[in-house]
Amino acid sequence: MERRYRKLCRRKAAFPIIADTSLDVSKAFDMLPAEAYLPDGRTPADSATVRSVFIISPDKKLQLSMTYPMSVGRNFAEVLRALDGLQATYGTPIATPANWVKGQDVIVAMSLNDEEAKAKFGKIDIKLPYLRTTADPS
Repeated sequence: MERRYRKLCRRKAAFPIIADTSLDVSKAFDMLPAEAYLPDGRTPADSATVRSVFIISPDKKLQLSMTYPMSVGRNFAEVLRALDGLQATYGTPIATPANWVKGQDVIVAMSLNDEEAKAKFGKIDIKLPYLRTTADPS
């Protein structure tokens, strides 16, 4: 898998890539369709896994998982958008709205009152008492 990535991207991956030929990881993370567990002796060719993306934070906690059945192609733009959102919000009291892309305004978390939000982010736009936005600080 790593060699294929390097050939495609022309660089070494900065994250782990695995090929689960034994299906051990697929079974451990429940990535196989239910019927794949019925008869014993199935092989990876018989039991195509769903394709899952896991994003793990630096503190080794699962932050996001996306699972696609074999019949649906993955949307890499969405994976990258989600990764940008996770990186922007990691350790920062903000959230990203639906369809957010890097550089757009973010939502200020309710854990900050208005004064704390202004001190941390400068200008904030108070749309409703529970909905305040600010420029993307990342």
